[in-house]
Amino acid sequence: MRHAMENWRKSSYSGPDDGNNCVEIANVPTRIAVRDSKAPAHGTLTFRAEVFEVFLGSIKRVRRP
Repeated sequence: MRHAMENWRKSSYSGPDDGNNCVEIANVPTRIAVRDSKAPAHGTLTFRAEVFEVFLGSIKRVRRP
């Protein structure tokens, strides 16, 4: 699935300095696409919007050490 480049935006949690630990997301019709910003041509995950919201909620509940 190909997505228009202008739709991609870098996560606000890109990490310190040059943001090497980063994902990008794009809103496409009926789905949210996710890819690694360091290797955008290596693949894209897509989620239905409601599933992506559950996914984000799960991540936000995980405590960091």
